[in-house]
Amino acid sequence: QLQLVESGGGLVQPGGSLRLSCQASGLRLDYFAIGWFRQAPGKERAWVSCVSSSGGYTNYVDSVKGRFTISRDNAKNTVYLQMNSLKPEDTAVYYCAAVITLGSCYREGNDYDYWGQGTQVTVSS
Repeated sequence: QLQLVESGGGLVQPGGSLRLSCQASGLRLDYFAIGWFRQAPGKERAWVSCVSSSGGYTNYVDSVKGRFTISRDNAKNTVYLQMNSLKPEDTAVYYCAAVITLGSCYREGNDYDYWGQGTQVTVSS
């Protein structure tokens, strides 16, 4: 069974940066695509970004393109989300999710089988 633990969230001022980590245990991440999702208060969970199992394919929601970067270090069994130029509307609980696939990665939460517990990101002055 795969366990995912997110970390790196916190309070940051607008324009600041955070790097989220998604640490996996129980199984190797080598064959898993990883997605990052977020849920703001009173809103539905939304897809943010994803990376294929090889790391060769990445995708982003338009609102974070050019500001967020997803990457993975399979040797460390960890996926990262580097978030720069943060805005108040980025405030949310951020979740990572995983699914075994040799293809690309997915935007729909229902396509993922494993989820972390989330980490809070608050962007405020």
